[in-house]
Amino acid sequence: MNRSNLLRRALLPIALLGAAAFQSAAADVYITEFMYRGLGDTPHEFIEFTNVGTGAVDFSNWSYDDDSRDAGVFDLSAFGSVGAGESVLITEMSASDFRAAWGLSSDVKVIGGYSNNLGRADEINLFDGSGTLVDRLTFGDQAFPGSPRTDARTANAGNFGALGSNNITAWVLSQVHDSEGSYLSALNEVGNPGTSRFAPVPLPAAAWLFLSGIGGLFGFTRRKQG
Repeated sequence: MNRSNLLRRALLPIALLGAAAFQSAAADVYITEFMYRGLGDTPHEFIEFTNVGTGAVDFSNWSYDDDSRDAGVFDLSAFGSVGAGESVLITEMSASDFRAAWGLSSDVKVIGGYSNNLGRADEINLFDGSGTLVDRLTFGDQAFPGSPRTDARTANAGNFGALGSNNITAWVLSQVHDSEGSYLSALNEVGNPGTSRFAPVPLPAAAWLFLSGIGGLFGFTRRKQG
């Protein structure tokens, strides 16, 4: 087999995987953090969604709702294009107050002022532009013993497998300096909004590793032929 054919055969699976990833990009968006109540019942709750895929996702006409499960209740279109590895947030606070409380830059996309507030036992539903359910998380520390109660501390998925599984018992409370890099906000609440440890490896690094592997493959083939 000549070198050109070998290259095509090596690239074909990557191309097919890339096409599949592009077509299912919306399926790579997950709920990655939430807090249902702020310190002392203050209205500081928030929800984070993260694109853990390798391609951007257009949030036009996407929406959020709680346990009423109705698409279109709270519009998420203002997020626009959410890049690979990007985390975006909704909160009942104003966006500016939320950024100030958590020390977030203006680059972090925040939509404030939602009013269908979460309760101690509730549900988070994320819908795409066609109204199709993308992710759901049902929670309640009394209904699901041992699961986190996000009272002035956020909850994060305990592992990648917990994302999209709707299994709140696989989620854990944030701790200062945990694996998510959680910290204490100006409101004395613990969390890590705007970032997720489940974000993908940046594409340039992945591409470099792939190209290095192909280079090694050709080097090995050349030595074998020689």
